Amino acid sequence: MSNPTVHKRRSFIKMAVATPMLPMGSVGLSAFFNSSPLIAAETASGFKSAEFISMEAPSLANPEAMATTSVGSMLAITMQNGNKKTYKLAYEPFFITGDMVPDGKNEKILAGGYVDIHNRPIMDNSVPGKERQFFSDCPDGMSLLKLEKSNVKGMRGNTVFAVVQFEYTNTNQGNEKMYGVLPSQIAVLTLNQDPASGKLTLVKYTPVDTSSAQGLWITCGASLSPWNTHLSSEEYEPDAPFAHENVRFKTFSKNLYGNETSANPYNYGHLPEVTVNPDGTGTLVKHYCLGRISHELVEVMPDRRTVLMGDDFTNSGLFLFIADKEADLSSGTLYVAKLGQGFSIDPKDEGAKLSWIKLGHATSDEIKKLALTLKPSDIMTVLKVDPNDETFTKIYCDGVANWVKLKPGMDKAAAFLETHRYAYLMGGSMGFSKMEGTSANLKDKVAYFALQNIQDSMIKSGKGWNSQSMIELDKPLIAGAIMTSKLEGNQYDQTGGPIKSHWVPSQLSALMVGRDITQDELGNLADPNTISNPDNLKFSEKLRTLFIGEDSSTHVNNFIWAYNVDTKKLSRIASMPSGAEATGLSVVDNLNGWTYITANFQHPGDWLGKIHAKVMPILNPLIQKNYKNRFGAAVGYITAKPAGIKIT
Repeated sequence: MSNPTVHKRRSFIKMAVATPMLPMGSVGLSAFFNSSPLIAAETASGFKSAEFISMEAPSLANPEAMATTSVGSMLAITMQNGNKKTYKLAYEPFFITGDMVPDGKNEKILAGGYVDIHNRPIMDNSVPGKERQFFSDCPDGMSLLKLEKSNVKGMRGNTVFAVVQFEYTNTNQGNEKMYGVLPSQIAVLTLNQDPASGKLTLVKYTPVDTSSAQGLWITCGASLSPWNTHLSSEEYEPDAPFAHENVRFKTFSKNLYGNETSANPYNYGHLPEVTVNPDGTGTLVKHYCLGRISHELVEVMPDRRTVLMGDDFTNSGLFLFIADKEADLSSGTLYVAKLGQGFSIDPKDEGAKLSWIKLGHATSDEIKKLALTLKPSDIMTVLKVDPNDETFTKIYCDGVANWVKLKPGMDKAAAFLETHRYAYLMGGSMGFSKMEGTSANLKDKVAYFALQNIQDSMIKSGKGWNSQSMIELDKPLIAGAIMTSKLEGNQYDQTGGPIKSHWVPSQLSALMVGRDITQDELGNLADPNTISNPDNLKFSEKLRTLFIGEDSSTHVNNFIWAYNVDTKKLSRIASMPSGAEATGLSVVDNLNGWTYITANFQHPGDWLGKIHAKVMPILNPLIQKNYKNRFGAAVGYITAKPAGIKIT
């Protein structure tokens, strides 16, 4: 993900890899597509396991493969009777952003197109004579779902829906950077699912009206809630005390409202939720009570109340939200983790115990009211120069030293509107760098957290490092790591109050780490045969597999990986176009009998100097040809060839 102060490659390659895979059900394997009849023994024996067979990383021996979504992996399915069938996987896009796609009204609409607070097109006028509506090259979080009842006309198969969000656009036509200056967009895709093959085809594209939520700010990862809604994100919350001097935020306000002053920074950095309606439209509400942090994709536990949250930031924390009611995120209690001794990124080490600090309880409505009525100076005084006043507390926020003083009676406002600073004041371990995607293995009661990189505030003497965090690493690991934690009940906060959940992370240790290397011949700065800069994480209960999408400045091509938690086998299943980020991973184990993995990619050909120096002259013309002169990116899915896979 991009850093709000230093624009890193914010690419969440959303390679919508929806791979109809293993059908879920109690009867076992009932059918593979209509072209793949099964023998009776297979039908009776039932599904046993699935194994992904890794593909090689593409190279300049085949530059076309480096310049597109390349899928050379396979999926092997084993039955209880030992029979096995292997399927070759492939990529199927729904569209490339910038395409004109059906709107369901016999007209066409621009995929990924930007609109302002009045739903009017925002125009790119940077090149005279080539004026056009802005559209995103950065699709990100995506959810795939069905409704019990739908009423979309003209459907020939099963009606299913996808919600996809567009995080930002990389540049305008004049090649000026546009990161974070346009209001993020979300759309509902109505898809026709072929009952015989599982193939998904776009029927209708419907933008979601975000005006009631004051527009959206840098929507990144997303997840599907247990109650079938799309949980979005707003990362890198605008730094409210200094928003008046932030050129990016003022430009965002101008593009959204028509002027630089109307946007209120406290309206951004929250968790939007989209409900899909039976007609294929979407309704959005923004929840203000889950902490104003750099929200990544969240994971809601089976109790439908416990929310694990990533925090993609320098000096980030591990946050937990417990809703008051099931399937309702409009009120609840917010916690931040405190690490004990022993934090390590060595998978052989036990790791550090976690305890939890209660930051506060609130409803979304009351925090929204505070956001609309309070100025930053009403909540706390924040300075970036030491006032030599002992009534101030020195903290670190986004790698920068701050001296802060909380105003009397403003604890609740600070907890939910200045969450990073307040969590530090309360003793939280605010020392992670880019704590991104979260996911959970429910059978084993284990959570997974992606550390996209390990540097700055995690390294002694690094930018933003603080002893309070209990993270004291000696050197950076740019390739990052995946951390894991047990999920347990009977946990208590710092006051001795019970945390009312059986899904609370209790210990943090390393599951797997990337490996920095001396630059290889192709340009990689991390070992291309293992993960680097993990970002999106999604776990499939049926497949017993953790899927990992990369946002890497160290791999020439970013990959999607499949890690089987039982066999410990790591398999590369897809490669994104060079310079693009893998984004939007999602897994649906059973959608009308089919299993899908979704993902997208963003900003193909976002060249990063040293790492792409060798490949860029060769690949840039190919990527320009494939993706609208590098202004487009794909939303789609991975399936099997010649037909998909179904296990029930």
